[in-house]
Amino acid sequence: MLSLSMIVRNEAERLERCLRSVAGFVDEMVLLDTGSSDATVAIAEGLGAVVHHLPWPGDFAPARNAALEHVRGDWVLVLDADEWLLDGARAPLQSLMTQPDLLLINLLREERGAAQSPYSNVSRLFRRHPAIHWSRPYHSMVDDSVLALLEQEPHWRLADCGVPALAHDGYRPELLASGAKAGRLRQAMEADLAAHPGDPYACAKLGSLEVSEGHHERGIALLEQGLAHCPANRHPERYELLLHLAMAQSGNNPARASQLYRQALALPLPPRLTLAARLNLAALLQECDALNQGALEEACTLCRDATNAAPELALGWLHLGLAERRRGRIPDAITAYRAALQRDPSLAAAQQNLAVALLLSGDIGGARLAFRQAIALLNQQNRSAEAEALRLQAGTMVKLDD
Repeated sequence: MLSLSMIVRNEAERLERCLRSVAGFVDEMVLLDTGSSDATVAIAEGLGAVVHHLPWPGDFAPARNAALEHVRGDWVLVLDADEWLLDGARAPLQSLMTQPDLLLINLLREERGAAQSPYSNVSRLFRRHPAIHWSRPYHSMVDDSVLALLEQEPHWRLADCGVPALAHDGYRPELLASGAKAGRLRQAMEADLAAHPGDPYACAKLGSLEVSEGHHERGIALLEQGLAHCPANRHPERYELLLHLAMAQSGNNPARASQLYRQALALPLPPRLTLAARLNLAALLQECDALNQGALEEACTLCRDATNAAPELALGWLHLGLAERRRGRIPDAITAYRAALQRDPSLAAAQQNLAVALLLSGDIGGARLAFRQAIALLNQQNRSAEAEALRLQAGTMVKLDD
């Protein structure tokens, strides 16, 4: 028996998508509501979920632990309302759960709209075991309790689901910047770091937040501190530290950033999890060594590796197109841009770069149409200033109006 376990509060806009995604996959849906004032509870009950109630305890870990007390399944799938199960993962997950010595399955999660790291690994599917519980005040996880359990009961195994299992849209920049969420997140991170000085996980999370908010000096110091304290075998945390440290260094010290990206790519992690380092290194090589043919060749190789690892990801094809165009291989760039748009028709950058590549190839009519489509996309996405700038720029090269 498989149970869905969730904690929710005012998730009426997103909850139905989440619950419908697991229909027929889970045997029961159990939600713990922590004080919704919208239609969250009615939506959940209308879709067949059992809803329990608990005043918000001030922390995600105790709320998730309280939610676990209400499930009855042998296995537990834990989702947030801004996540949903992908159809292609159902059969692989069902097969994995039949293995008698498997304790936990790491799920590959697609980060829709994230500025970096299009995929992450989350430990959200596990056997219901009295020793497994949630910890940490933010980005709560069961990992600490699972590692402790493995020391006591070493016969258990962990496994990775090889295909993307979840989609998540909560890391879109506009959502992260809105409301008081960012402030609460920072407070939780700072409290955790104060309680665990030098902790690699805490340093990675707070350091990357500092860098993203423009506090580079403090962010770099935190990331360096976390890296110094990170054991060599803690590959996911080490990768995150290296990735964000490289991003912070790329503007002022590109040689150091390149070294850090290469260290990140050397870690034994699934290729989808290292896409950000691969594509960022490719962009850095093109920017800093634009006249170096060897660097451009390496950039193309990195982008091809990215499209091989995640052929469904439009961003990889866009980067490949940029690299091919920089090498002067315009037909290959056009093919890559079209592959990106086939996967994500709303990717304005791919449409705009396709227009330029078509113009360079001599296809004036195709370039005109592509420029119009790029301008329309920017306007649809409320990026009117960019749309107007592109209209003016493109108008100097082709006649946009009939």
